[in-house]
This record gives sequence, structure tokens and C-alpha cells, in this order.
Amino acid sequence: MYPDLSVIILAYRSEEAIEELCYPMMAELSDEGINYELILVGNYIEGVDDRTPAVVRKLANKYSPVVRAIAEPKLGMMGWDMRRGLESARGSTIAVIDGDGQIPATDVLKCYDELIHGELDLVKTRRITRHDGTYRRILSRGYNLIFNLVFPNIKTTDVNSKPKVFRRELYSQMRLRSDDWFIDSEIMIESGRLRARIGEIDSVFLENSVRPSFVKFTAILEFVVNLVRYRANRFFDKR
Repeated sequence: MYPDLSVIILAYRSEEAIEELCYPMMAELSDEGINYELILVGNYIEGVDDRTPAVVRKLANKYSPVVRAIAEPKLGMMGWDMRRGLESARGSTIAVIDGDGQIPATDVLKCYDELIHGELDLVKTRRITRHDGTYRRILSRGYNLIFNLVFPNIKTTDVNSKPKVFRRELYSQMRLRSDDWFIDSEIMIESGRLRARIGEIDSVFLENSVRPSFVKFTAILEFVVNLVRYRANRFFDKR
């Protein structure tokens, strides 16, 4: 039987910390009687010292078939990792969450419950409290301001926040292409294009004690370039 819920955990360079997210999530989903699978995406850059591939393979071997691992040489960044996980997911509902421990594991179940009981197509979190520092908060405000100016019809206050939980029917109609950080925005843009019913719940964003932030100030410029490119591609697709 295919699972009701596939949880894709983006574990890049999380190493042993990924276990601290997996174990409570598995316990909670099992206690709720949900038929689920975890897909641990531990893709890696060749030549870089990173224990993550070994850790996710160990978890998959120990908890198979509930836990599966993807650990391949990287051909892209977060977007590529996420798309590899999405391609592997078998559930009727799909969740995507980062594996660095900044997002509470309980948020997956909260979003899933809101999706099912609220008759929605996609549910995500919005980070009302953040413990990741002023720098990241400024970047996030910049992202959201620009996104809402360019796509005012998509009602979201925190475009990059995860988990994002959505129905397979919605995912199957999305045209996701991004290999980088833009994929979170692309999911929301595609959901808007498809007129999906979208919900948000409040969450707390915790301090990252696992690894340094991969988000640099130049990410805002990259974000703007992606928005312009995406709008241009959509324009020419309609011609």
C-alpha cells in the first residue's frame, strides 16, 4: 500500500542532527496512526567532508521500508534536492521540511491536520517568532516584500517557511524547475496559478546550532533575478 503521507526531509550537511528530527516525528506520526514514509535527502558535494549520506543510509537500513534515503552527488542545490525527494514520494499527501532542526517536528502533523480537516490543497507555516538572528530576519522581510509586490494575488506572509504540506493532485500539476533556493517561491507561485486553496499556521523558528547558514546577502539578488526570469518564462509560455 502507498502511504497517506510522504515526509521529505532535506538533510544536506545535517549529519547526526537529522536523527533528532526523525525520531520524534516518527513517534508522533505513529501515535496518530498515520500511514507514512520518511524520505531523507542527504545529497552531497563530492570531495567535501560530510557524514550525512552515511547517517541517512543507516537510518534507512534500520527502519526500512518506512524510511528511505536519497544520497547522491549533488547536481544542484536545495531545489534540486527537493525535486529529487518529490519525484521519489509515493504518498497521497506530501510534506517538505528542512532537516536542520530549526522547524519543530510537530509542525508537520499540525499542517497535515489543517490540510485534511480544513479541506485545503496546501498548508504551510508562517514564522511569527524567530531565533535565527537579525541578519536572517532582514533577508526574510526582503524576500516577502519583493514577492508580495510581484505576486500580490498569492496570499502568503512567509513564502520560504516550511513545512509545506500539499496534496499529490496539486503537486502533479506543478511545473517545478528550480535547482536553488527559489523552489519555495516556485511552489507558491504554481499553487497560485492552479488556484489552490492555501492555509498558513503559526510557528516558531528555532536557532540553528547544527551548521552555519547557507543563505547569503546575495540571495536577495538571486531571488529577484529568479522572479524576473520566472515572470518572463510565464509570459512567453502563453504566447
